Amino acid sequence: MSAVAWDLDTATPTARRPHLRLVPELGAPASAPVVRLTRRGRLLRAALVAVVMAALALGLVAYVGGSATAQQQITVEPGQTLSEIAAVQLPDASIADGVVRLQVANNLTSAQVTAGQRLVIPR
Repeated sequence: MSAVAWDLDTATPTARRPHLRLVPELGAPASAPVVRLTRRGRLLRAALVAVVMAALALGLVAYVGGSATAQQQITVEPGQTLSEIAAVQLPDASIADGVVRLQVANNLTSAQVTAGQRLVIPR
């Protein structure tokens, strides 16, 4: 028969058993604390995003609207060619360069223009 020895001094009911604790690995970055926003904070964040988006939209409209009105437009008269228009409207460029600039600005695939056609003069 075997006997079990019981040490009464160490087996008191007030003694707590050790609990397991997670220890971070060496060199591992510490996790950032979680930020929880209140309802007021979420509303403020949404309002801030809306204000920034509105400012960006207004800036974009002003930028696009300002550049479209700065360009001059002409109407092609009967008998005018793209070379004549380039020579008169773009005197600082050569005629060939002026024709190419007019074609690019007006999405033209050739040098053919018709009377009454509106052309944008690039600057």
